[in-house]
Amino acid sequence: MGVNSTVVFADLTGSTRVFEAMGNARATETVTRLTQWIGRVCEAHGGRVVKSLGDGVFAIFTGGAAATHAVIELQRYHQKRLAGWPVPLRMALQIGVASGDVVEVEGDCFGDAVNLASRLSDLAGPGQIWVTETVIFQLHEGAVQHRDLGPISIRGRTEMSIVHRIDWQEDLTSFLTVPAALLPARLPDSTFGHIELAWLDVRSMFRIDQLPIHLGRVGDAQFVVNDPRVSRLHARIEERQGSCVLIDVSTYGTWVRFHGNGGSSHEIALRRDECVLHGRGEIGLGAPLSDFSAPTIAFNTTGDDVMLSRRAIVD
Repeated sequence: MGVNSTVVFADLTGSTRVFEAMGNARATETVTRLTQWIGRVCEAHGGRVVKSLGDGVFAIFTGGAAATHAVIELQRYHQKRLAGWPVPLRMALQIGVASGDVVEVEGDCFGDAVNLASRLSDLAGPGQIWVTETVIFQLHEGAVQHRDLGPISIRGRTEMSIVHRIDWQEDLTSFLTVPAALLPARLPDSTFGHIELAWLDVRSMFRIDQLPIHLGRVGDAQFVVNDPRVSRLHARIEERQGSCVLIDVSTYGTWVRFHGNGGSSHEIALRRDECVLHGRGEIGLGAPLSDFSAPTIAFNTTGDDVMLSRRAIVD
């Protein structure tokens, strides 16, 4: 019989680059000091360090609330620390948290929650905290800001897991990546009634009443992009309170670039995040749009006929 516990995997990203820049001795000392600090923060919140994993820490807590507060403190303090570091030496934290039965054998811990927390840590982007829904259930309503990422396929599991991202940042304001529910019912200049998509010779138009749709690599997706960097179900487009919203649900991320009067704008990177699509632009799946080989979808929500010379109306 296992004991219901909450598991935390906190990993430092970019350590390989740091070892190259600093050399083995100094980099090892830096990474060791950081992992020791991670362990002390976990212990201060009632957790127990099971073991260090090179550039990461595996810790266990009796409850989800304590674990969540610990990892939020880790991210907030570490963000302030990194602000003073040279960019090539910055190692962000990516953290996975899961609750469930854990079995301890000779000082090590095993169980589905252990495997799941480890996988979530791998999938979370730098500076992110991903937790299972079982962790969210243990939090007081409103105590922590979080976003439901929906069901996500986890390697080694037959069933998809409901995952949430903890929004730990003290200032959550961002351009075009705020939750769409905070937007007005319809943007004043919005003409969104359909969205047109084009990739190579694949061209489709989806009306507002046909959403949501998925972009992905398999036939289950309504718009298929056959490229190995594209996840089976890579991104979702849905209508929300009069706006067209793109949600990344992929392994490798999604990039968006809008076209304005002055030409192409900068790219917006989404990793289990979302943004409002407006006007015309491009969506890169699995690789930045700056990579000329990236599978790139052109989109148009303006209602004009410029983008598509040949339409496939999806009924």
